[in-house]
Amino acid sequence: MTIAGHPAAAGARRSRIYRMGALAAGLALFATACGGGGDDGDAGQETTPKVEVEADAELAAMVPQEYRDAGKLVIGVNAEYPPGEFMEADGKTVTGFNVDLFDAVAGKLDLETDWKPSPFDAVITGVQSGKFDVGMSSVTINDERLEQVNMVSYYTAGTQWFTQKGNPQSVDPDNACGKRVAVQKATIQVQDAKARSEKCVADGKAGITIEQYQEQTHATESVVSGKNDAALADTPVAGYAVKQTGGKLETLGEQYESAPYGAVINKDDTELAEAVAAAYTSLIEDGTYSSILEEWGVEAGAITEPAVNPDVDE
Repeated sequence: MTIAGHPAAAGARRSRIYRMGALAAGLALFATACGGGGDDGDAGQETTPKVEVEADAELAAMVPQEYRDAGKLVIGVNAEYPPGEFMEADGKTVTGFNVDLFDAVAGKLDLETDWKPSPFDAVITGVQSGKFDVGMSSVTINDERLEQVNMVSYYTAGTQWFTQKGNPQSVDPDNACGKRVAVQKATIQVQDAKARSEKCVADGKAGITIEQYQEQTHATESVVSGKNDAALADTPVAGYAVKQTGGKLETLGEQYESAPYGAVINKDDTELAEAVAAAYTSLIEDGTYSSILEEWGVEAGAITEPAVNPDVDE
């Protein structure tokens, strides 16, 4: 969501109204998201409640001058991962709970947001190269990523399996040998599925056929169609897929390996990372954070203490 024309007066206090989400019903949402644009003629039912976020002068003063001068943050996002980040039915507007949260963060910092859709595996490299000021795309914090960039924790999620309703292929997440499994490329679920497949082979069983998709929505559709037997995704993504596909899917087992999501910021830009962390903390304290998560039905992943480069267990 791009908002132009920002007066970059540091410390100014202005009220902001941000979109808290557009919840489209049914599989049509996934088809729209996969298209990456265009009008499929079926926008579904949408609700767009608002939340008011007032700029905080003290937080705004923490922002490095180059961003104050620009008046905005350019954000790399893979807009294909509902409910975290995805395209609205217009094919142009990025929405999702991560989007709403970071729009509110920017509001606290008296900055606008300029969302730039990108492949997931190009978000971090885009931040490293300076193409993006921030990466915001349900990026799980791990040690490998912390070596490359700064990451600000703001939410936590695990991995969840899901399959067609009724589990017609009798998929067992702990014994998926010989099954076909869908994952999004470059996510932690790829390594998860590969490790499980290697164990199958080591035990003398058939390995897992792992189908990697550039977009999570494509992975989800492959399970709905029956092309693949199951999929792995972050917990809120799996839960949202089950709800939005009208009973065509169900989750398998419990979530596991819970880890924090992080806003991605250049390794040399610790001041901006600290400002972002402070803004998340302010949103938690004033209730905006919980309101946004509740609106999207993902409050189970709420945290209380955002941090720059938190310790994580691999």
